[in-house]
Amino acid sequence: MGLEVPPGASCPEPGLPSPATMANKGPSFGLSRDVQAKIEKKYDDELEERLVEWVVAQCGPEVGRPERGRLGFQVWLKNGIVLSKLVNSLYPSGSKPVKIPDPPPTMVFKQMEQIAQFLKAAEDYGVVKTDIFQTVDLFEAKDMAAVQRTLVALGSLAVTKDDGQYRGDPSWFMKKAQENKRDFSDSQLKQGKNVIGLQMGSNQGASQAGMTGYGRPRQIIS
Repeated sequence: MGLEVPPGASCPEPGLPSPATMANKGPSFGLSRDVQAKIEKKYDDELEERLVEWVVAQCGPEVGRPERGRLGFQVWLKNGIVLSKLVNSLYPSGSKPVKIPDPPPTMVFKQMEQIAQFLKAAEDYGVVKTDIFQTVDLFEAKDMAAVQRTLVALGSLAVTKDDGQYRGDPSWFMKKAQENKRDFSDSQLKQGKNVIGLQMGSNQGASQAGMTGYGRPRQIIS
């Protein structure tokens, strides 16, 4: 005996799942899962150790240490407090860019807001936008390799600035290439303009003899 269909309800086509089955269907795995796996492969466990050592040296032992691994690193940084303390430690007393709440935020939007404040402070410090991770990269562990990249860029800048605020082994980060900026005096700039002017006028006395008009064959005189 078949199942009775309640009045007014439509029977699903043969071979198609029922609405109830579709509603209870779990998350689909496919391309997104493959992409996430590739992103996770970029995460560097050795780099994690170096970054943890730097953060602890920079901020002090009160920030604790994470459990080893990508997810432990994410949980350690997730509420934005450790990151905020890190960027604040790169500034002298009285000019800390990020306000740190006490107690630490527990609500999701407050934690994400704290991360956003760190990202703004990192950019103001000099980290380029291409090296700045997105809030969800950390908060949802979407791309922890991007988080590592931001911290490496921040550490490299701190070593390069060499303003006394960096703590830890300077060899942990490479110095960023310094811009070779040259300043010229007004007289030097005027001399340069004169040289350019002479070069532009060096064809004085030249004529168009022997030149042909556009589209006409050139005459060769033997």
